[in-house]
Amino acid sequence: MYVYSWSQWLLFFFIYCFIGWIIESTYVSVRSLHFVNRGFLRLPMLPLYGSGAIIMLWLSLPVKGNLILVFLFGMAGASLLEYVTGYVMERLFKMKYWDYSNNPFNINGYVCLGTSIAWGFLTLLLTEVVHRPLEWLVLKLDSSVTIYLVIGISIVFTIDTVHSVKEALDLGRILESMTKLKAELEEVQVQMALLKAETTQKVSEFKTETLVKITNLKSETASVIKESALVERLQSLTETKEKLSGYLNFYRKGILRRNPTASSKLFGEALKELKEYSKKYKKS
Repeated sequence: MYVYSWSQWLLFFFIYCFIGWIIESTYVSVRSLHFVNRGFLRLPMLPLYGSGAIIMLWLSLPVKGNLILVFLFGMAGASLLEYVTGYVMERLFKMKYWDYSNNPFNINGYVCLGTSIAWGFLTLLLTEVVHRPLEWLVLKLDSSVTIYLVIGISIVFTIDTVHSVKEALDLGRILESMTKLKAELEEVQVQMALLKAETTQKVSEFKTETLVKITNLKSETASVIKESALVERLQSLTETKEKLSGYLNFYRKGILRRNPTASSKLFGEALKELKEYSKKYKKS
């Protein structure tokens, strides 16, 4: 059982990536009441499901026939994969592409009890029902056909993965830049408020202390120059922030739309702003 060539294993991986995309997209679409092309990639594939299926098959080998152990092994293996994948992706891309923080019995938002139990049942469904006809179909294919299929899909899959990783890294840098810009904007606005208060006080003193008129006028001139510089800096920061929002092209917006539950601990406000921008883009 499960003794396959490298090309057959890869073909199973791609098949389960596609099946996982169908399951996830259907679930999210039903909850959202509109179609959602779920996932990290543009292709209709979810590598987490493909990897999870392969791990489930491997882990179920030693306990084949014992449904309870198959359930437990599949649940543990898939949950560990989900946790590690979520942890690495957040560190790399500055975002959680799925977040179970609001679910009960979750671990750092990467896994939760409900999903882990679902993984266990999926393992049973996979090993006892789904894999058998797929195994028959794949084993019926000529070895050369299998290799050509795997090579063709692998090329497209690799290209999409490279582009997806690059765009996700760009998105993470945009979130970081927008967060820094927001902090700098707030600092400039505080400086302008303080300068305005200081200028008002000096004008009042100017009216009552005519003996220091020349000194106050020089001070006023310096304040005006300083305020002008702050205004220019504020305008520059605002324009830069707008450019960063506009820098998102269709594909980057697609990443946000395909992952509606994505979150970011460090750049939460910037991510929220980009999601709103993505919604406006979709409507226009």
